[in-house]
Amino acid sequence: MDSPPEASAAAAPTGPPAQEDRKTRIARYVALFAMPFIMVSMMFATYVGTMHSPHPREMPVAIVGTGAQAEALVVALNSAPDRAVDARLVASGGDAVELLKDREIAGALAVPAAGSDRATIYTAMAAGASQSSTVAQLLAPIALEQQWTTATEEVAPLPAGDGAGIAVLFAAMGMMLAGYVPLSLLLMAVPHLLALRRFLPVLAGWSAVTSTVIWVILGPVVGAVDGHYLEFLGVGMLTTAAVGLGQLLFTKLMGPLAVLIGMLLYVVLGMPASNLALSVDVMPGFFSFLHGVLPLPAAGETLRALLYFDGRGVGAYLLALAAWAVVALLLCLLKERVSGHAIPAAPVVADPDVPLPALAGGPPRSKRFRYVAVAAFPLSILVMVVGLMSASMHEPEVSDLPVAVVGATAQAEQVAAGLESKLGGMLDVRVAASVTEATDRIHDQEVVAAYVLPQAAGAEATLYTSAGAGVSQQSAVRAIFQQIAAQQQTPLQVTDVTPLTDDDTMGSNSLYVGMSWIMSGFLLLAVLRGGAPELKRLRQFLPLLGGWSVGMAVWLWLLFDVIIGAVDGHAWQMIGFGAATIFAVALMTGAFTRTFGLAAVIPGMVVMMLAGVPASGGGLSIYMVPEFFRFLREILPLPAAVDTARSLAYFGGSGIGRNILVIAVWGVVGIALNLVVDRWLRHRENRAAAAAAGVSPG
Repeated sequence: MDSPPEASAAAAPTGPPAQEDRKTRIARYVALFAMPFIMVSMMFATYVGTMHSPHPREMPVAIVGTGAQAEALVVALNSAPDRAVDARLVASGGDAVELLKDREIAGALAVPAAGSDRATIYTAMAAGASQSSTVAQLLAPIALEQQWTTATEEVAPLPAGDGAGIAVLFAAMGMMLAGYVPLSLLLMAVPHLLALRRFLPVLAGWSAVTSTVIWVILGPVVGAVDGHYLEFLGVGMLTTAAVGLGQLLFTKLMGPLAVLIGMLLYVVLGMPASNLALSVDVMPGFFSFLHGVLPLPAAGETLRALLYFDGRGVGAYLLALAAWAVVALLLCLLKERVSGHAIPAAPVVADPDVPLPALAGGPPRSKRFRYVAVAAFPLSILVMVVGLMSASMHEPEVSDLPVAVVGATAQAEQVAAGLESKLGGMLDVRVAASVTEATDRIHDQEVVAAYVLPQAAGAEATLYTSAGAGVSQQSAVRAIFQQIAAQQQTPLQVTDVTPLTDDDTMGSNSLYVGMSWIMSGFLLLAVLRGGAPELKRLRQFLPLLGGWSVGMAVWLWLLFDVIIGAVDGHAWQMIGFGAATIFAVALMTGAFTRTFGLAAVIPGMVVMMLAGVPASGGGLSIYMVPEFFRFLREILPLPAAVDTARSLAYFGGSGIGRNILVIAVWGVVGIALNLVVDRWLRHRENRAAAAAAGVSPG
């Protein structure tokens, strides 16, 4: 899962000029609305388009063996119509392990030795948890078709403090943000630093500081990384230099619009190409090429190689980062030689001590204040993204997972009590009188699974689960009850009461839909605060918010349903709830940006997006993150939005009433706060006018 660094883009637009005719004003407003529209559209069109139904595309695997059977298996796999795998033959398990450690293959299947029916599946979790599970799901059925039993050998396990394998993901994201976010602020507040002779020493110091901060968060604070400080420092400085110099080049060529091309390359295309969240082998083929050239994949794979594989295969990724830095540096030198330090839409100031706004739309500030602001703003974003997301997801642990036991009352209560005593920290066990009652509770999302006791000695038990409610919690509850059934020597039948659709094979659509609504509301008011500070009253921007909210809700439904085909139906419900969510989030964002300026973007992003992701259960189950997020789930808008999208898709709209109430409360509070801000602004303006006239306001 990806966090929104685009908040920095809110600093890119400039305020209105002193003299502005009607056509210029209209053009400015069109540009201000176009920026969040483009940012939201390109991000979620790419994410939903690539991740709503990923499937293996020639995933490299090895078949271990030397006989005709192994050779025939390779031929059969490579001639399969879907070409899910690209199989090669290797002679020994040792050869397969070496290929796995070099990340040349994603997994391997060893053919049983003569006289045995036991095959071995080799995986490497450190090369990617998603890739490891995908390749295991591909190879296990192959062994089953051959009537082999299987054992799994993990050749590169993840460290104890990083069970989810997210350390390299968030480290690489932080390094990318350190290079990307500051440039629009530098352009606005301290444009004299964009000259290469000044920019390079600033970049060197900044990259060292931010790399150290990222290591401190992921290492001593969170515990996802043990040691490796020098590796983090070196990779971080190179990554930040590559991204920062690249963004400097775009800024010199495009001015404030550089934020869009940077977002496209570093965030929108970089995440699916990164191989850090999902395997790049389940992405469209174009992303395999981008995996070898974009900075985010290069940074993540470099860290992965250094942390888990003794540096094997690191050379190509270091070369990619170095190429970005060197080429961007040379082109920046060429640009300065040809046209000097002129940058489109940059403030024209000859003296760097001339006061400029520290953040777009704000009052002019001293140079010292601006220096502090342009460092503190991106550093705060980096700390929040890396710290909050890694702390909540680095080591998922199941706790209080609500399940129901179904059976005769006395027997069910006895089993429930036994499960509570043995697994009380992991399970919250309840009793249901019938299968119908239990499955109704699953549909109402009161429980995540139901364990139906066998009716007689030797009969099988049944476990009812729900992939639609979350793949991670379904996998966890299945593993728990498979172990319980094995201990009781009871056959177990697993039934999915709400299986995922073919258009949502990862169960992630609801998360992306909810995030698109939240970001649409959040970004608009951040951009308007920077680019249209003359909108000082609620009545001035309320009609704009209404039109934007409905328009974006309609567009996002068209994008997700009609164009991409990831969301099936429920048009009016999706549009209505989406518009209400966008409107409420925009109102709340506006109340704080109008009061505190763009500095309010940081806490707003934390509340609206970053805290909402783990609280939503859209990626990782809410029962696998720290308990504090269960409280946030009940009050934050993103969990309400995610649950609504999920409920419409899989649960017939169950629970939407509560979500509507959450969004309504946010909207009402947003309006009330904006009215208070209106009064405060009027009072401040009256005091200023009185002071200018030499009259006491009292």
